[in-house]
Amino acid sequence: MKNFITRACTGIAFVALILAAILLNPVLFGVVFAALTALAIWEFCTLLNARPDVHVNRFICTVGGVYLFFAFFGFTINYTGASIFIPYLIVLIYLLVSELYLKQENPINNWAHAMLTQLYIALPFALLNTLAFQYSSTSQAVTFTPLYPLSLFVFLWASDTGAYCCGMLLGKHRLFPRISPKKSWEGSIGGGVLAILVSIAISLWVKTDMLEWIGFALVVVVFGTWGDLTESLLKRQLGVKDSGNILPGHGGILDRMDSSLTAIPAAVIYLFTLSIL
Repeated sequence: MKNFITRACTGIAFVALILAAILLNPVLFGVVFAALTALAIWEFCTLLNARPDVHVNRFICTVGGVYLFFAFFGFTINYTGASIFIPYLIVLIYLLVSELYLKQENPINNWAHAMLTQLYIALPFALLNTLAFQYSSTSQAVTFTPLYPLSLFVFLWASDTGAYCCGMLLGKHRLFPRISPKKSWEGSIGGGVLAILVSIAISLWVKTDMLEWIGFALVVVVFGTWGDLTESLLKRQLGVKDSGNILPGHGGILDRMDSSLTAIPAAVIYLFTLSIL
């Protein structure tokens, strides 16, 4: 019971933080998600460095990821030009060249894992900026628009809630037993249905195309599920139960944000394909 209360309180606080970051103002949005980027990369590097055949530079990887987030932030609000990405390219070059001098036993492992921190964590968080900032033809300026990032997280939370309830009540057929024995097809379908219902409600509220919103929800749910399974596979490979312990009852930042790491890029592709962004 105590663990349930701890988990519930932590979950509510974390959701409140995400909602505040998205709904209040763009500065808080930038600060919160840059911090989440830093914590997630640091956490990931800590897990990787626990392996005897891997040594990645946690500090450089974390600084690079945070810089990429703010570079996207500045670029999407038209505050800076494309040259803002040059320092990030220097970071990537450093991560490659530094292995020439460190004399590590497995430099290829270090290269691969260092770049994975940027591809798997830094890039998805940075892409969140493209959902949050929209160009307005009316004002001819970029405005902070919480609707799409908020909807993405609401779809993920609705999917998790529906999957948990339907999985507990109806779950019999395992979705991916090799990686996550507890997930069921019934739970995944239930989560998807709840997310679709939420998307319909949003489309009626904002008075836009319902099918586009249903498609948005489905993309988020499917890729969010793959993101969850990806992190489960990662933890199995690393032999850990949780990615960290910063969130009591939930584990680490990656444990809470795993679904979004694949859902965000997929949502960006979907919305750009429909010329919504």
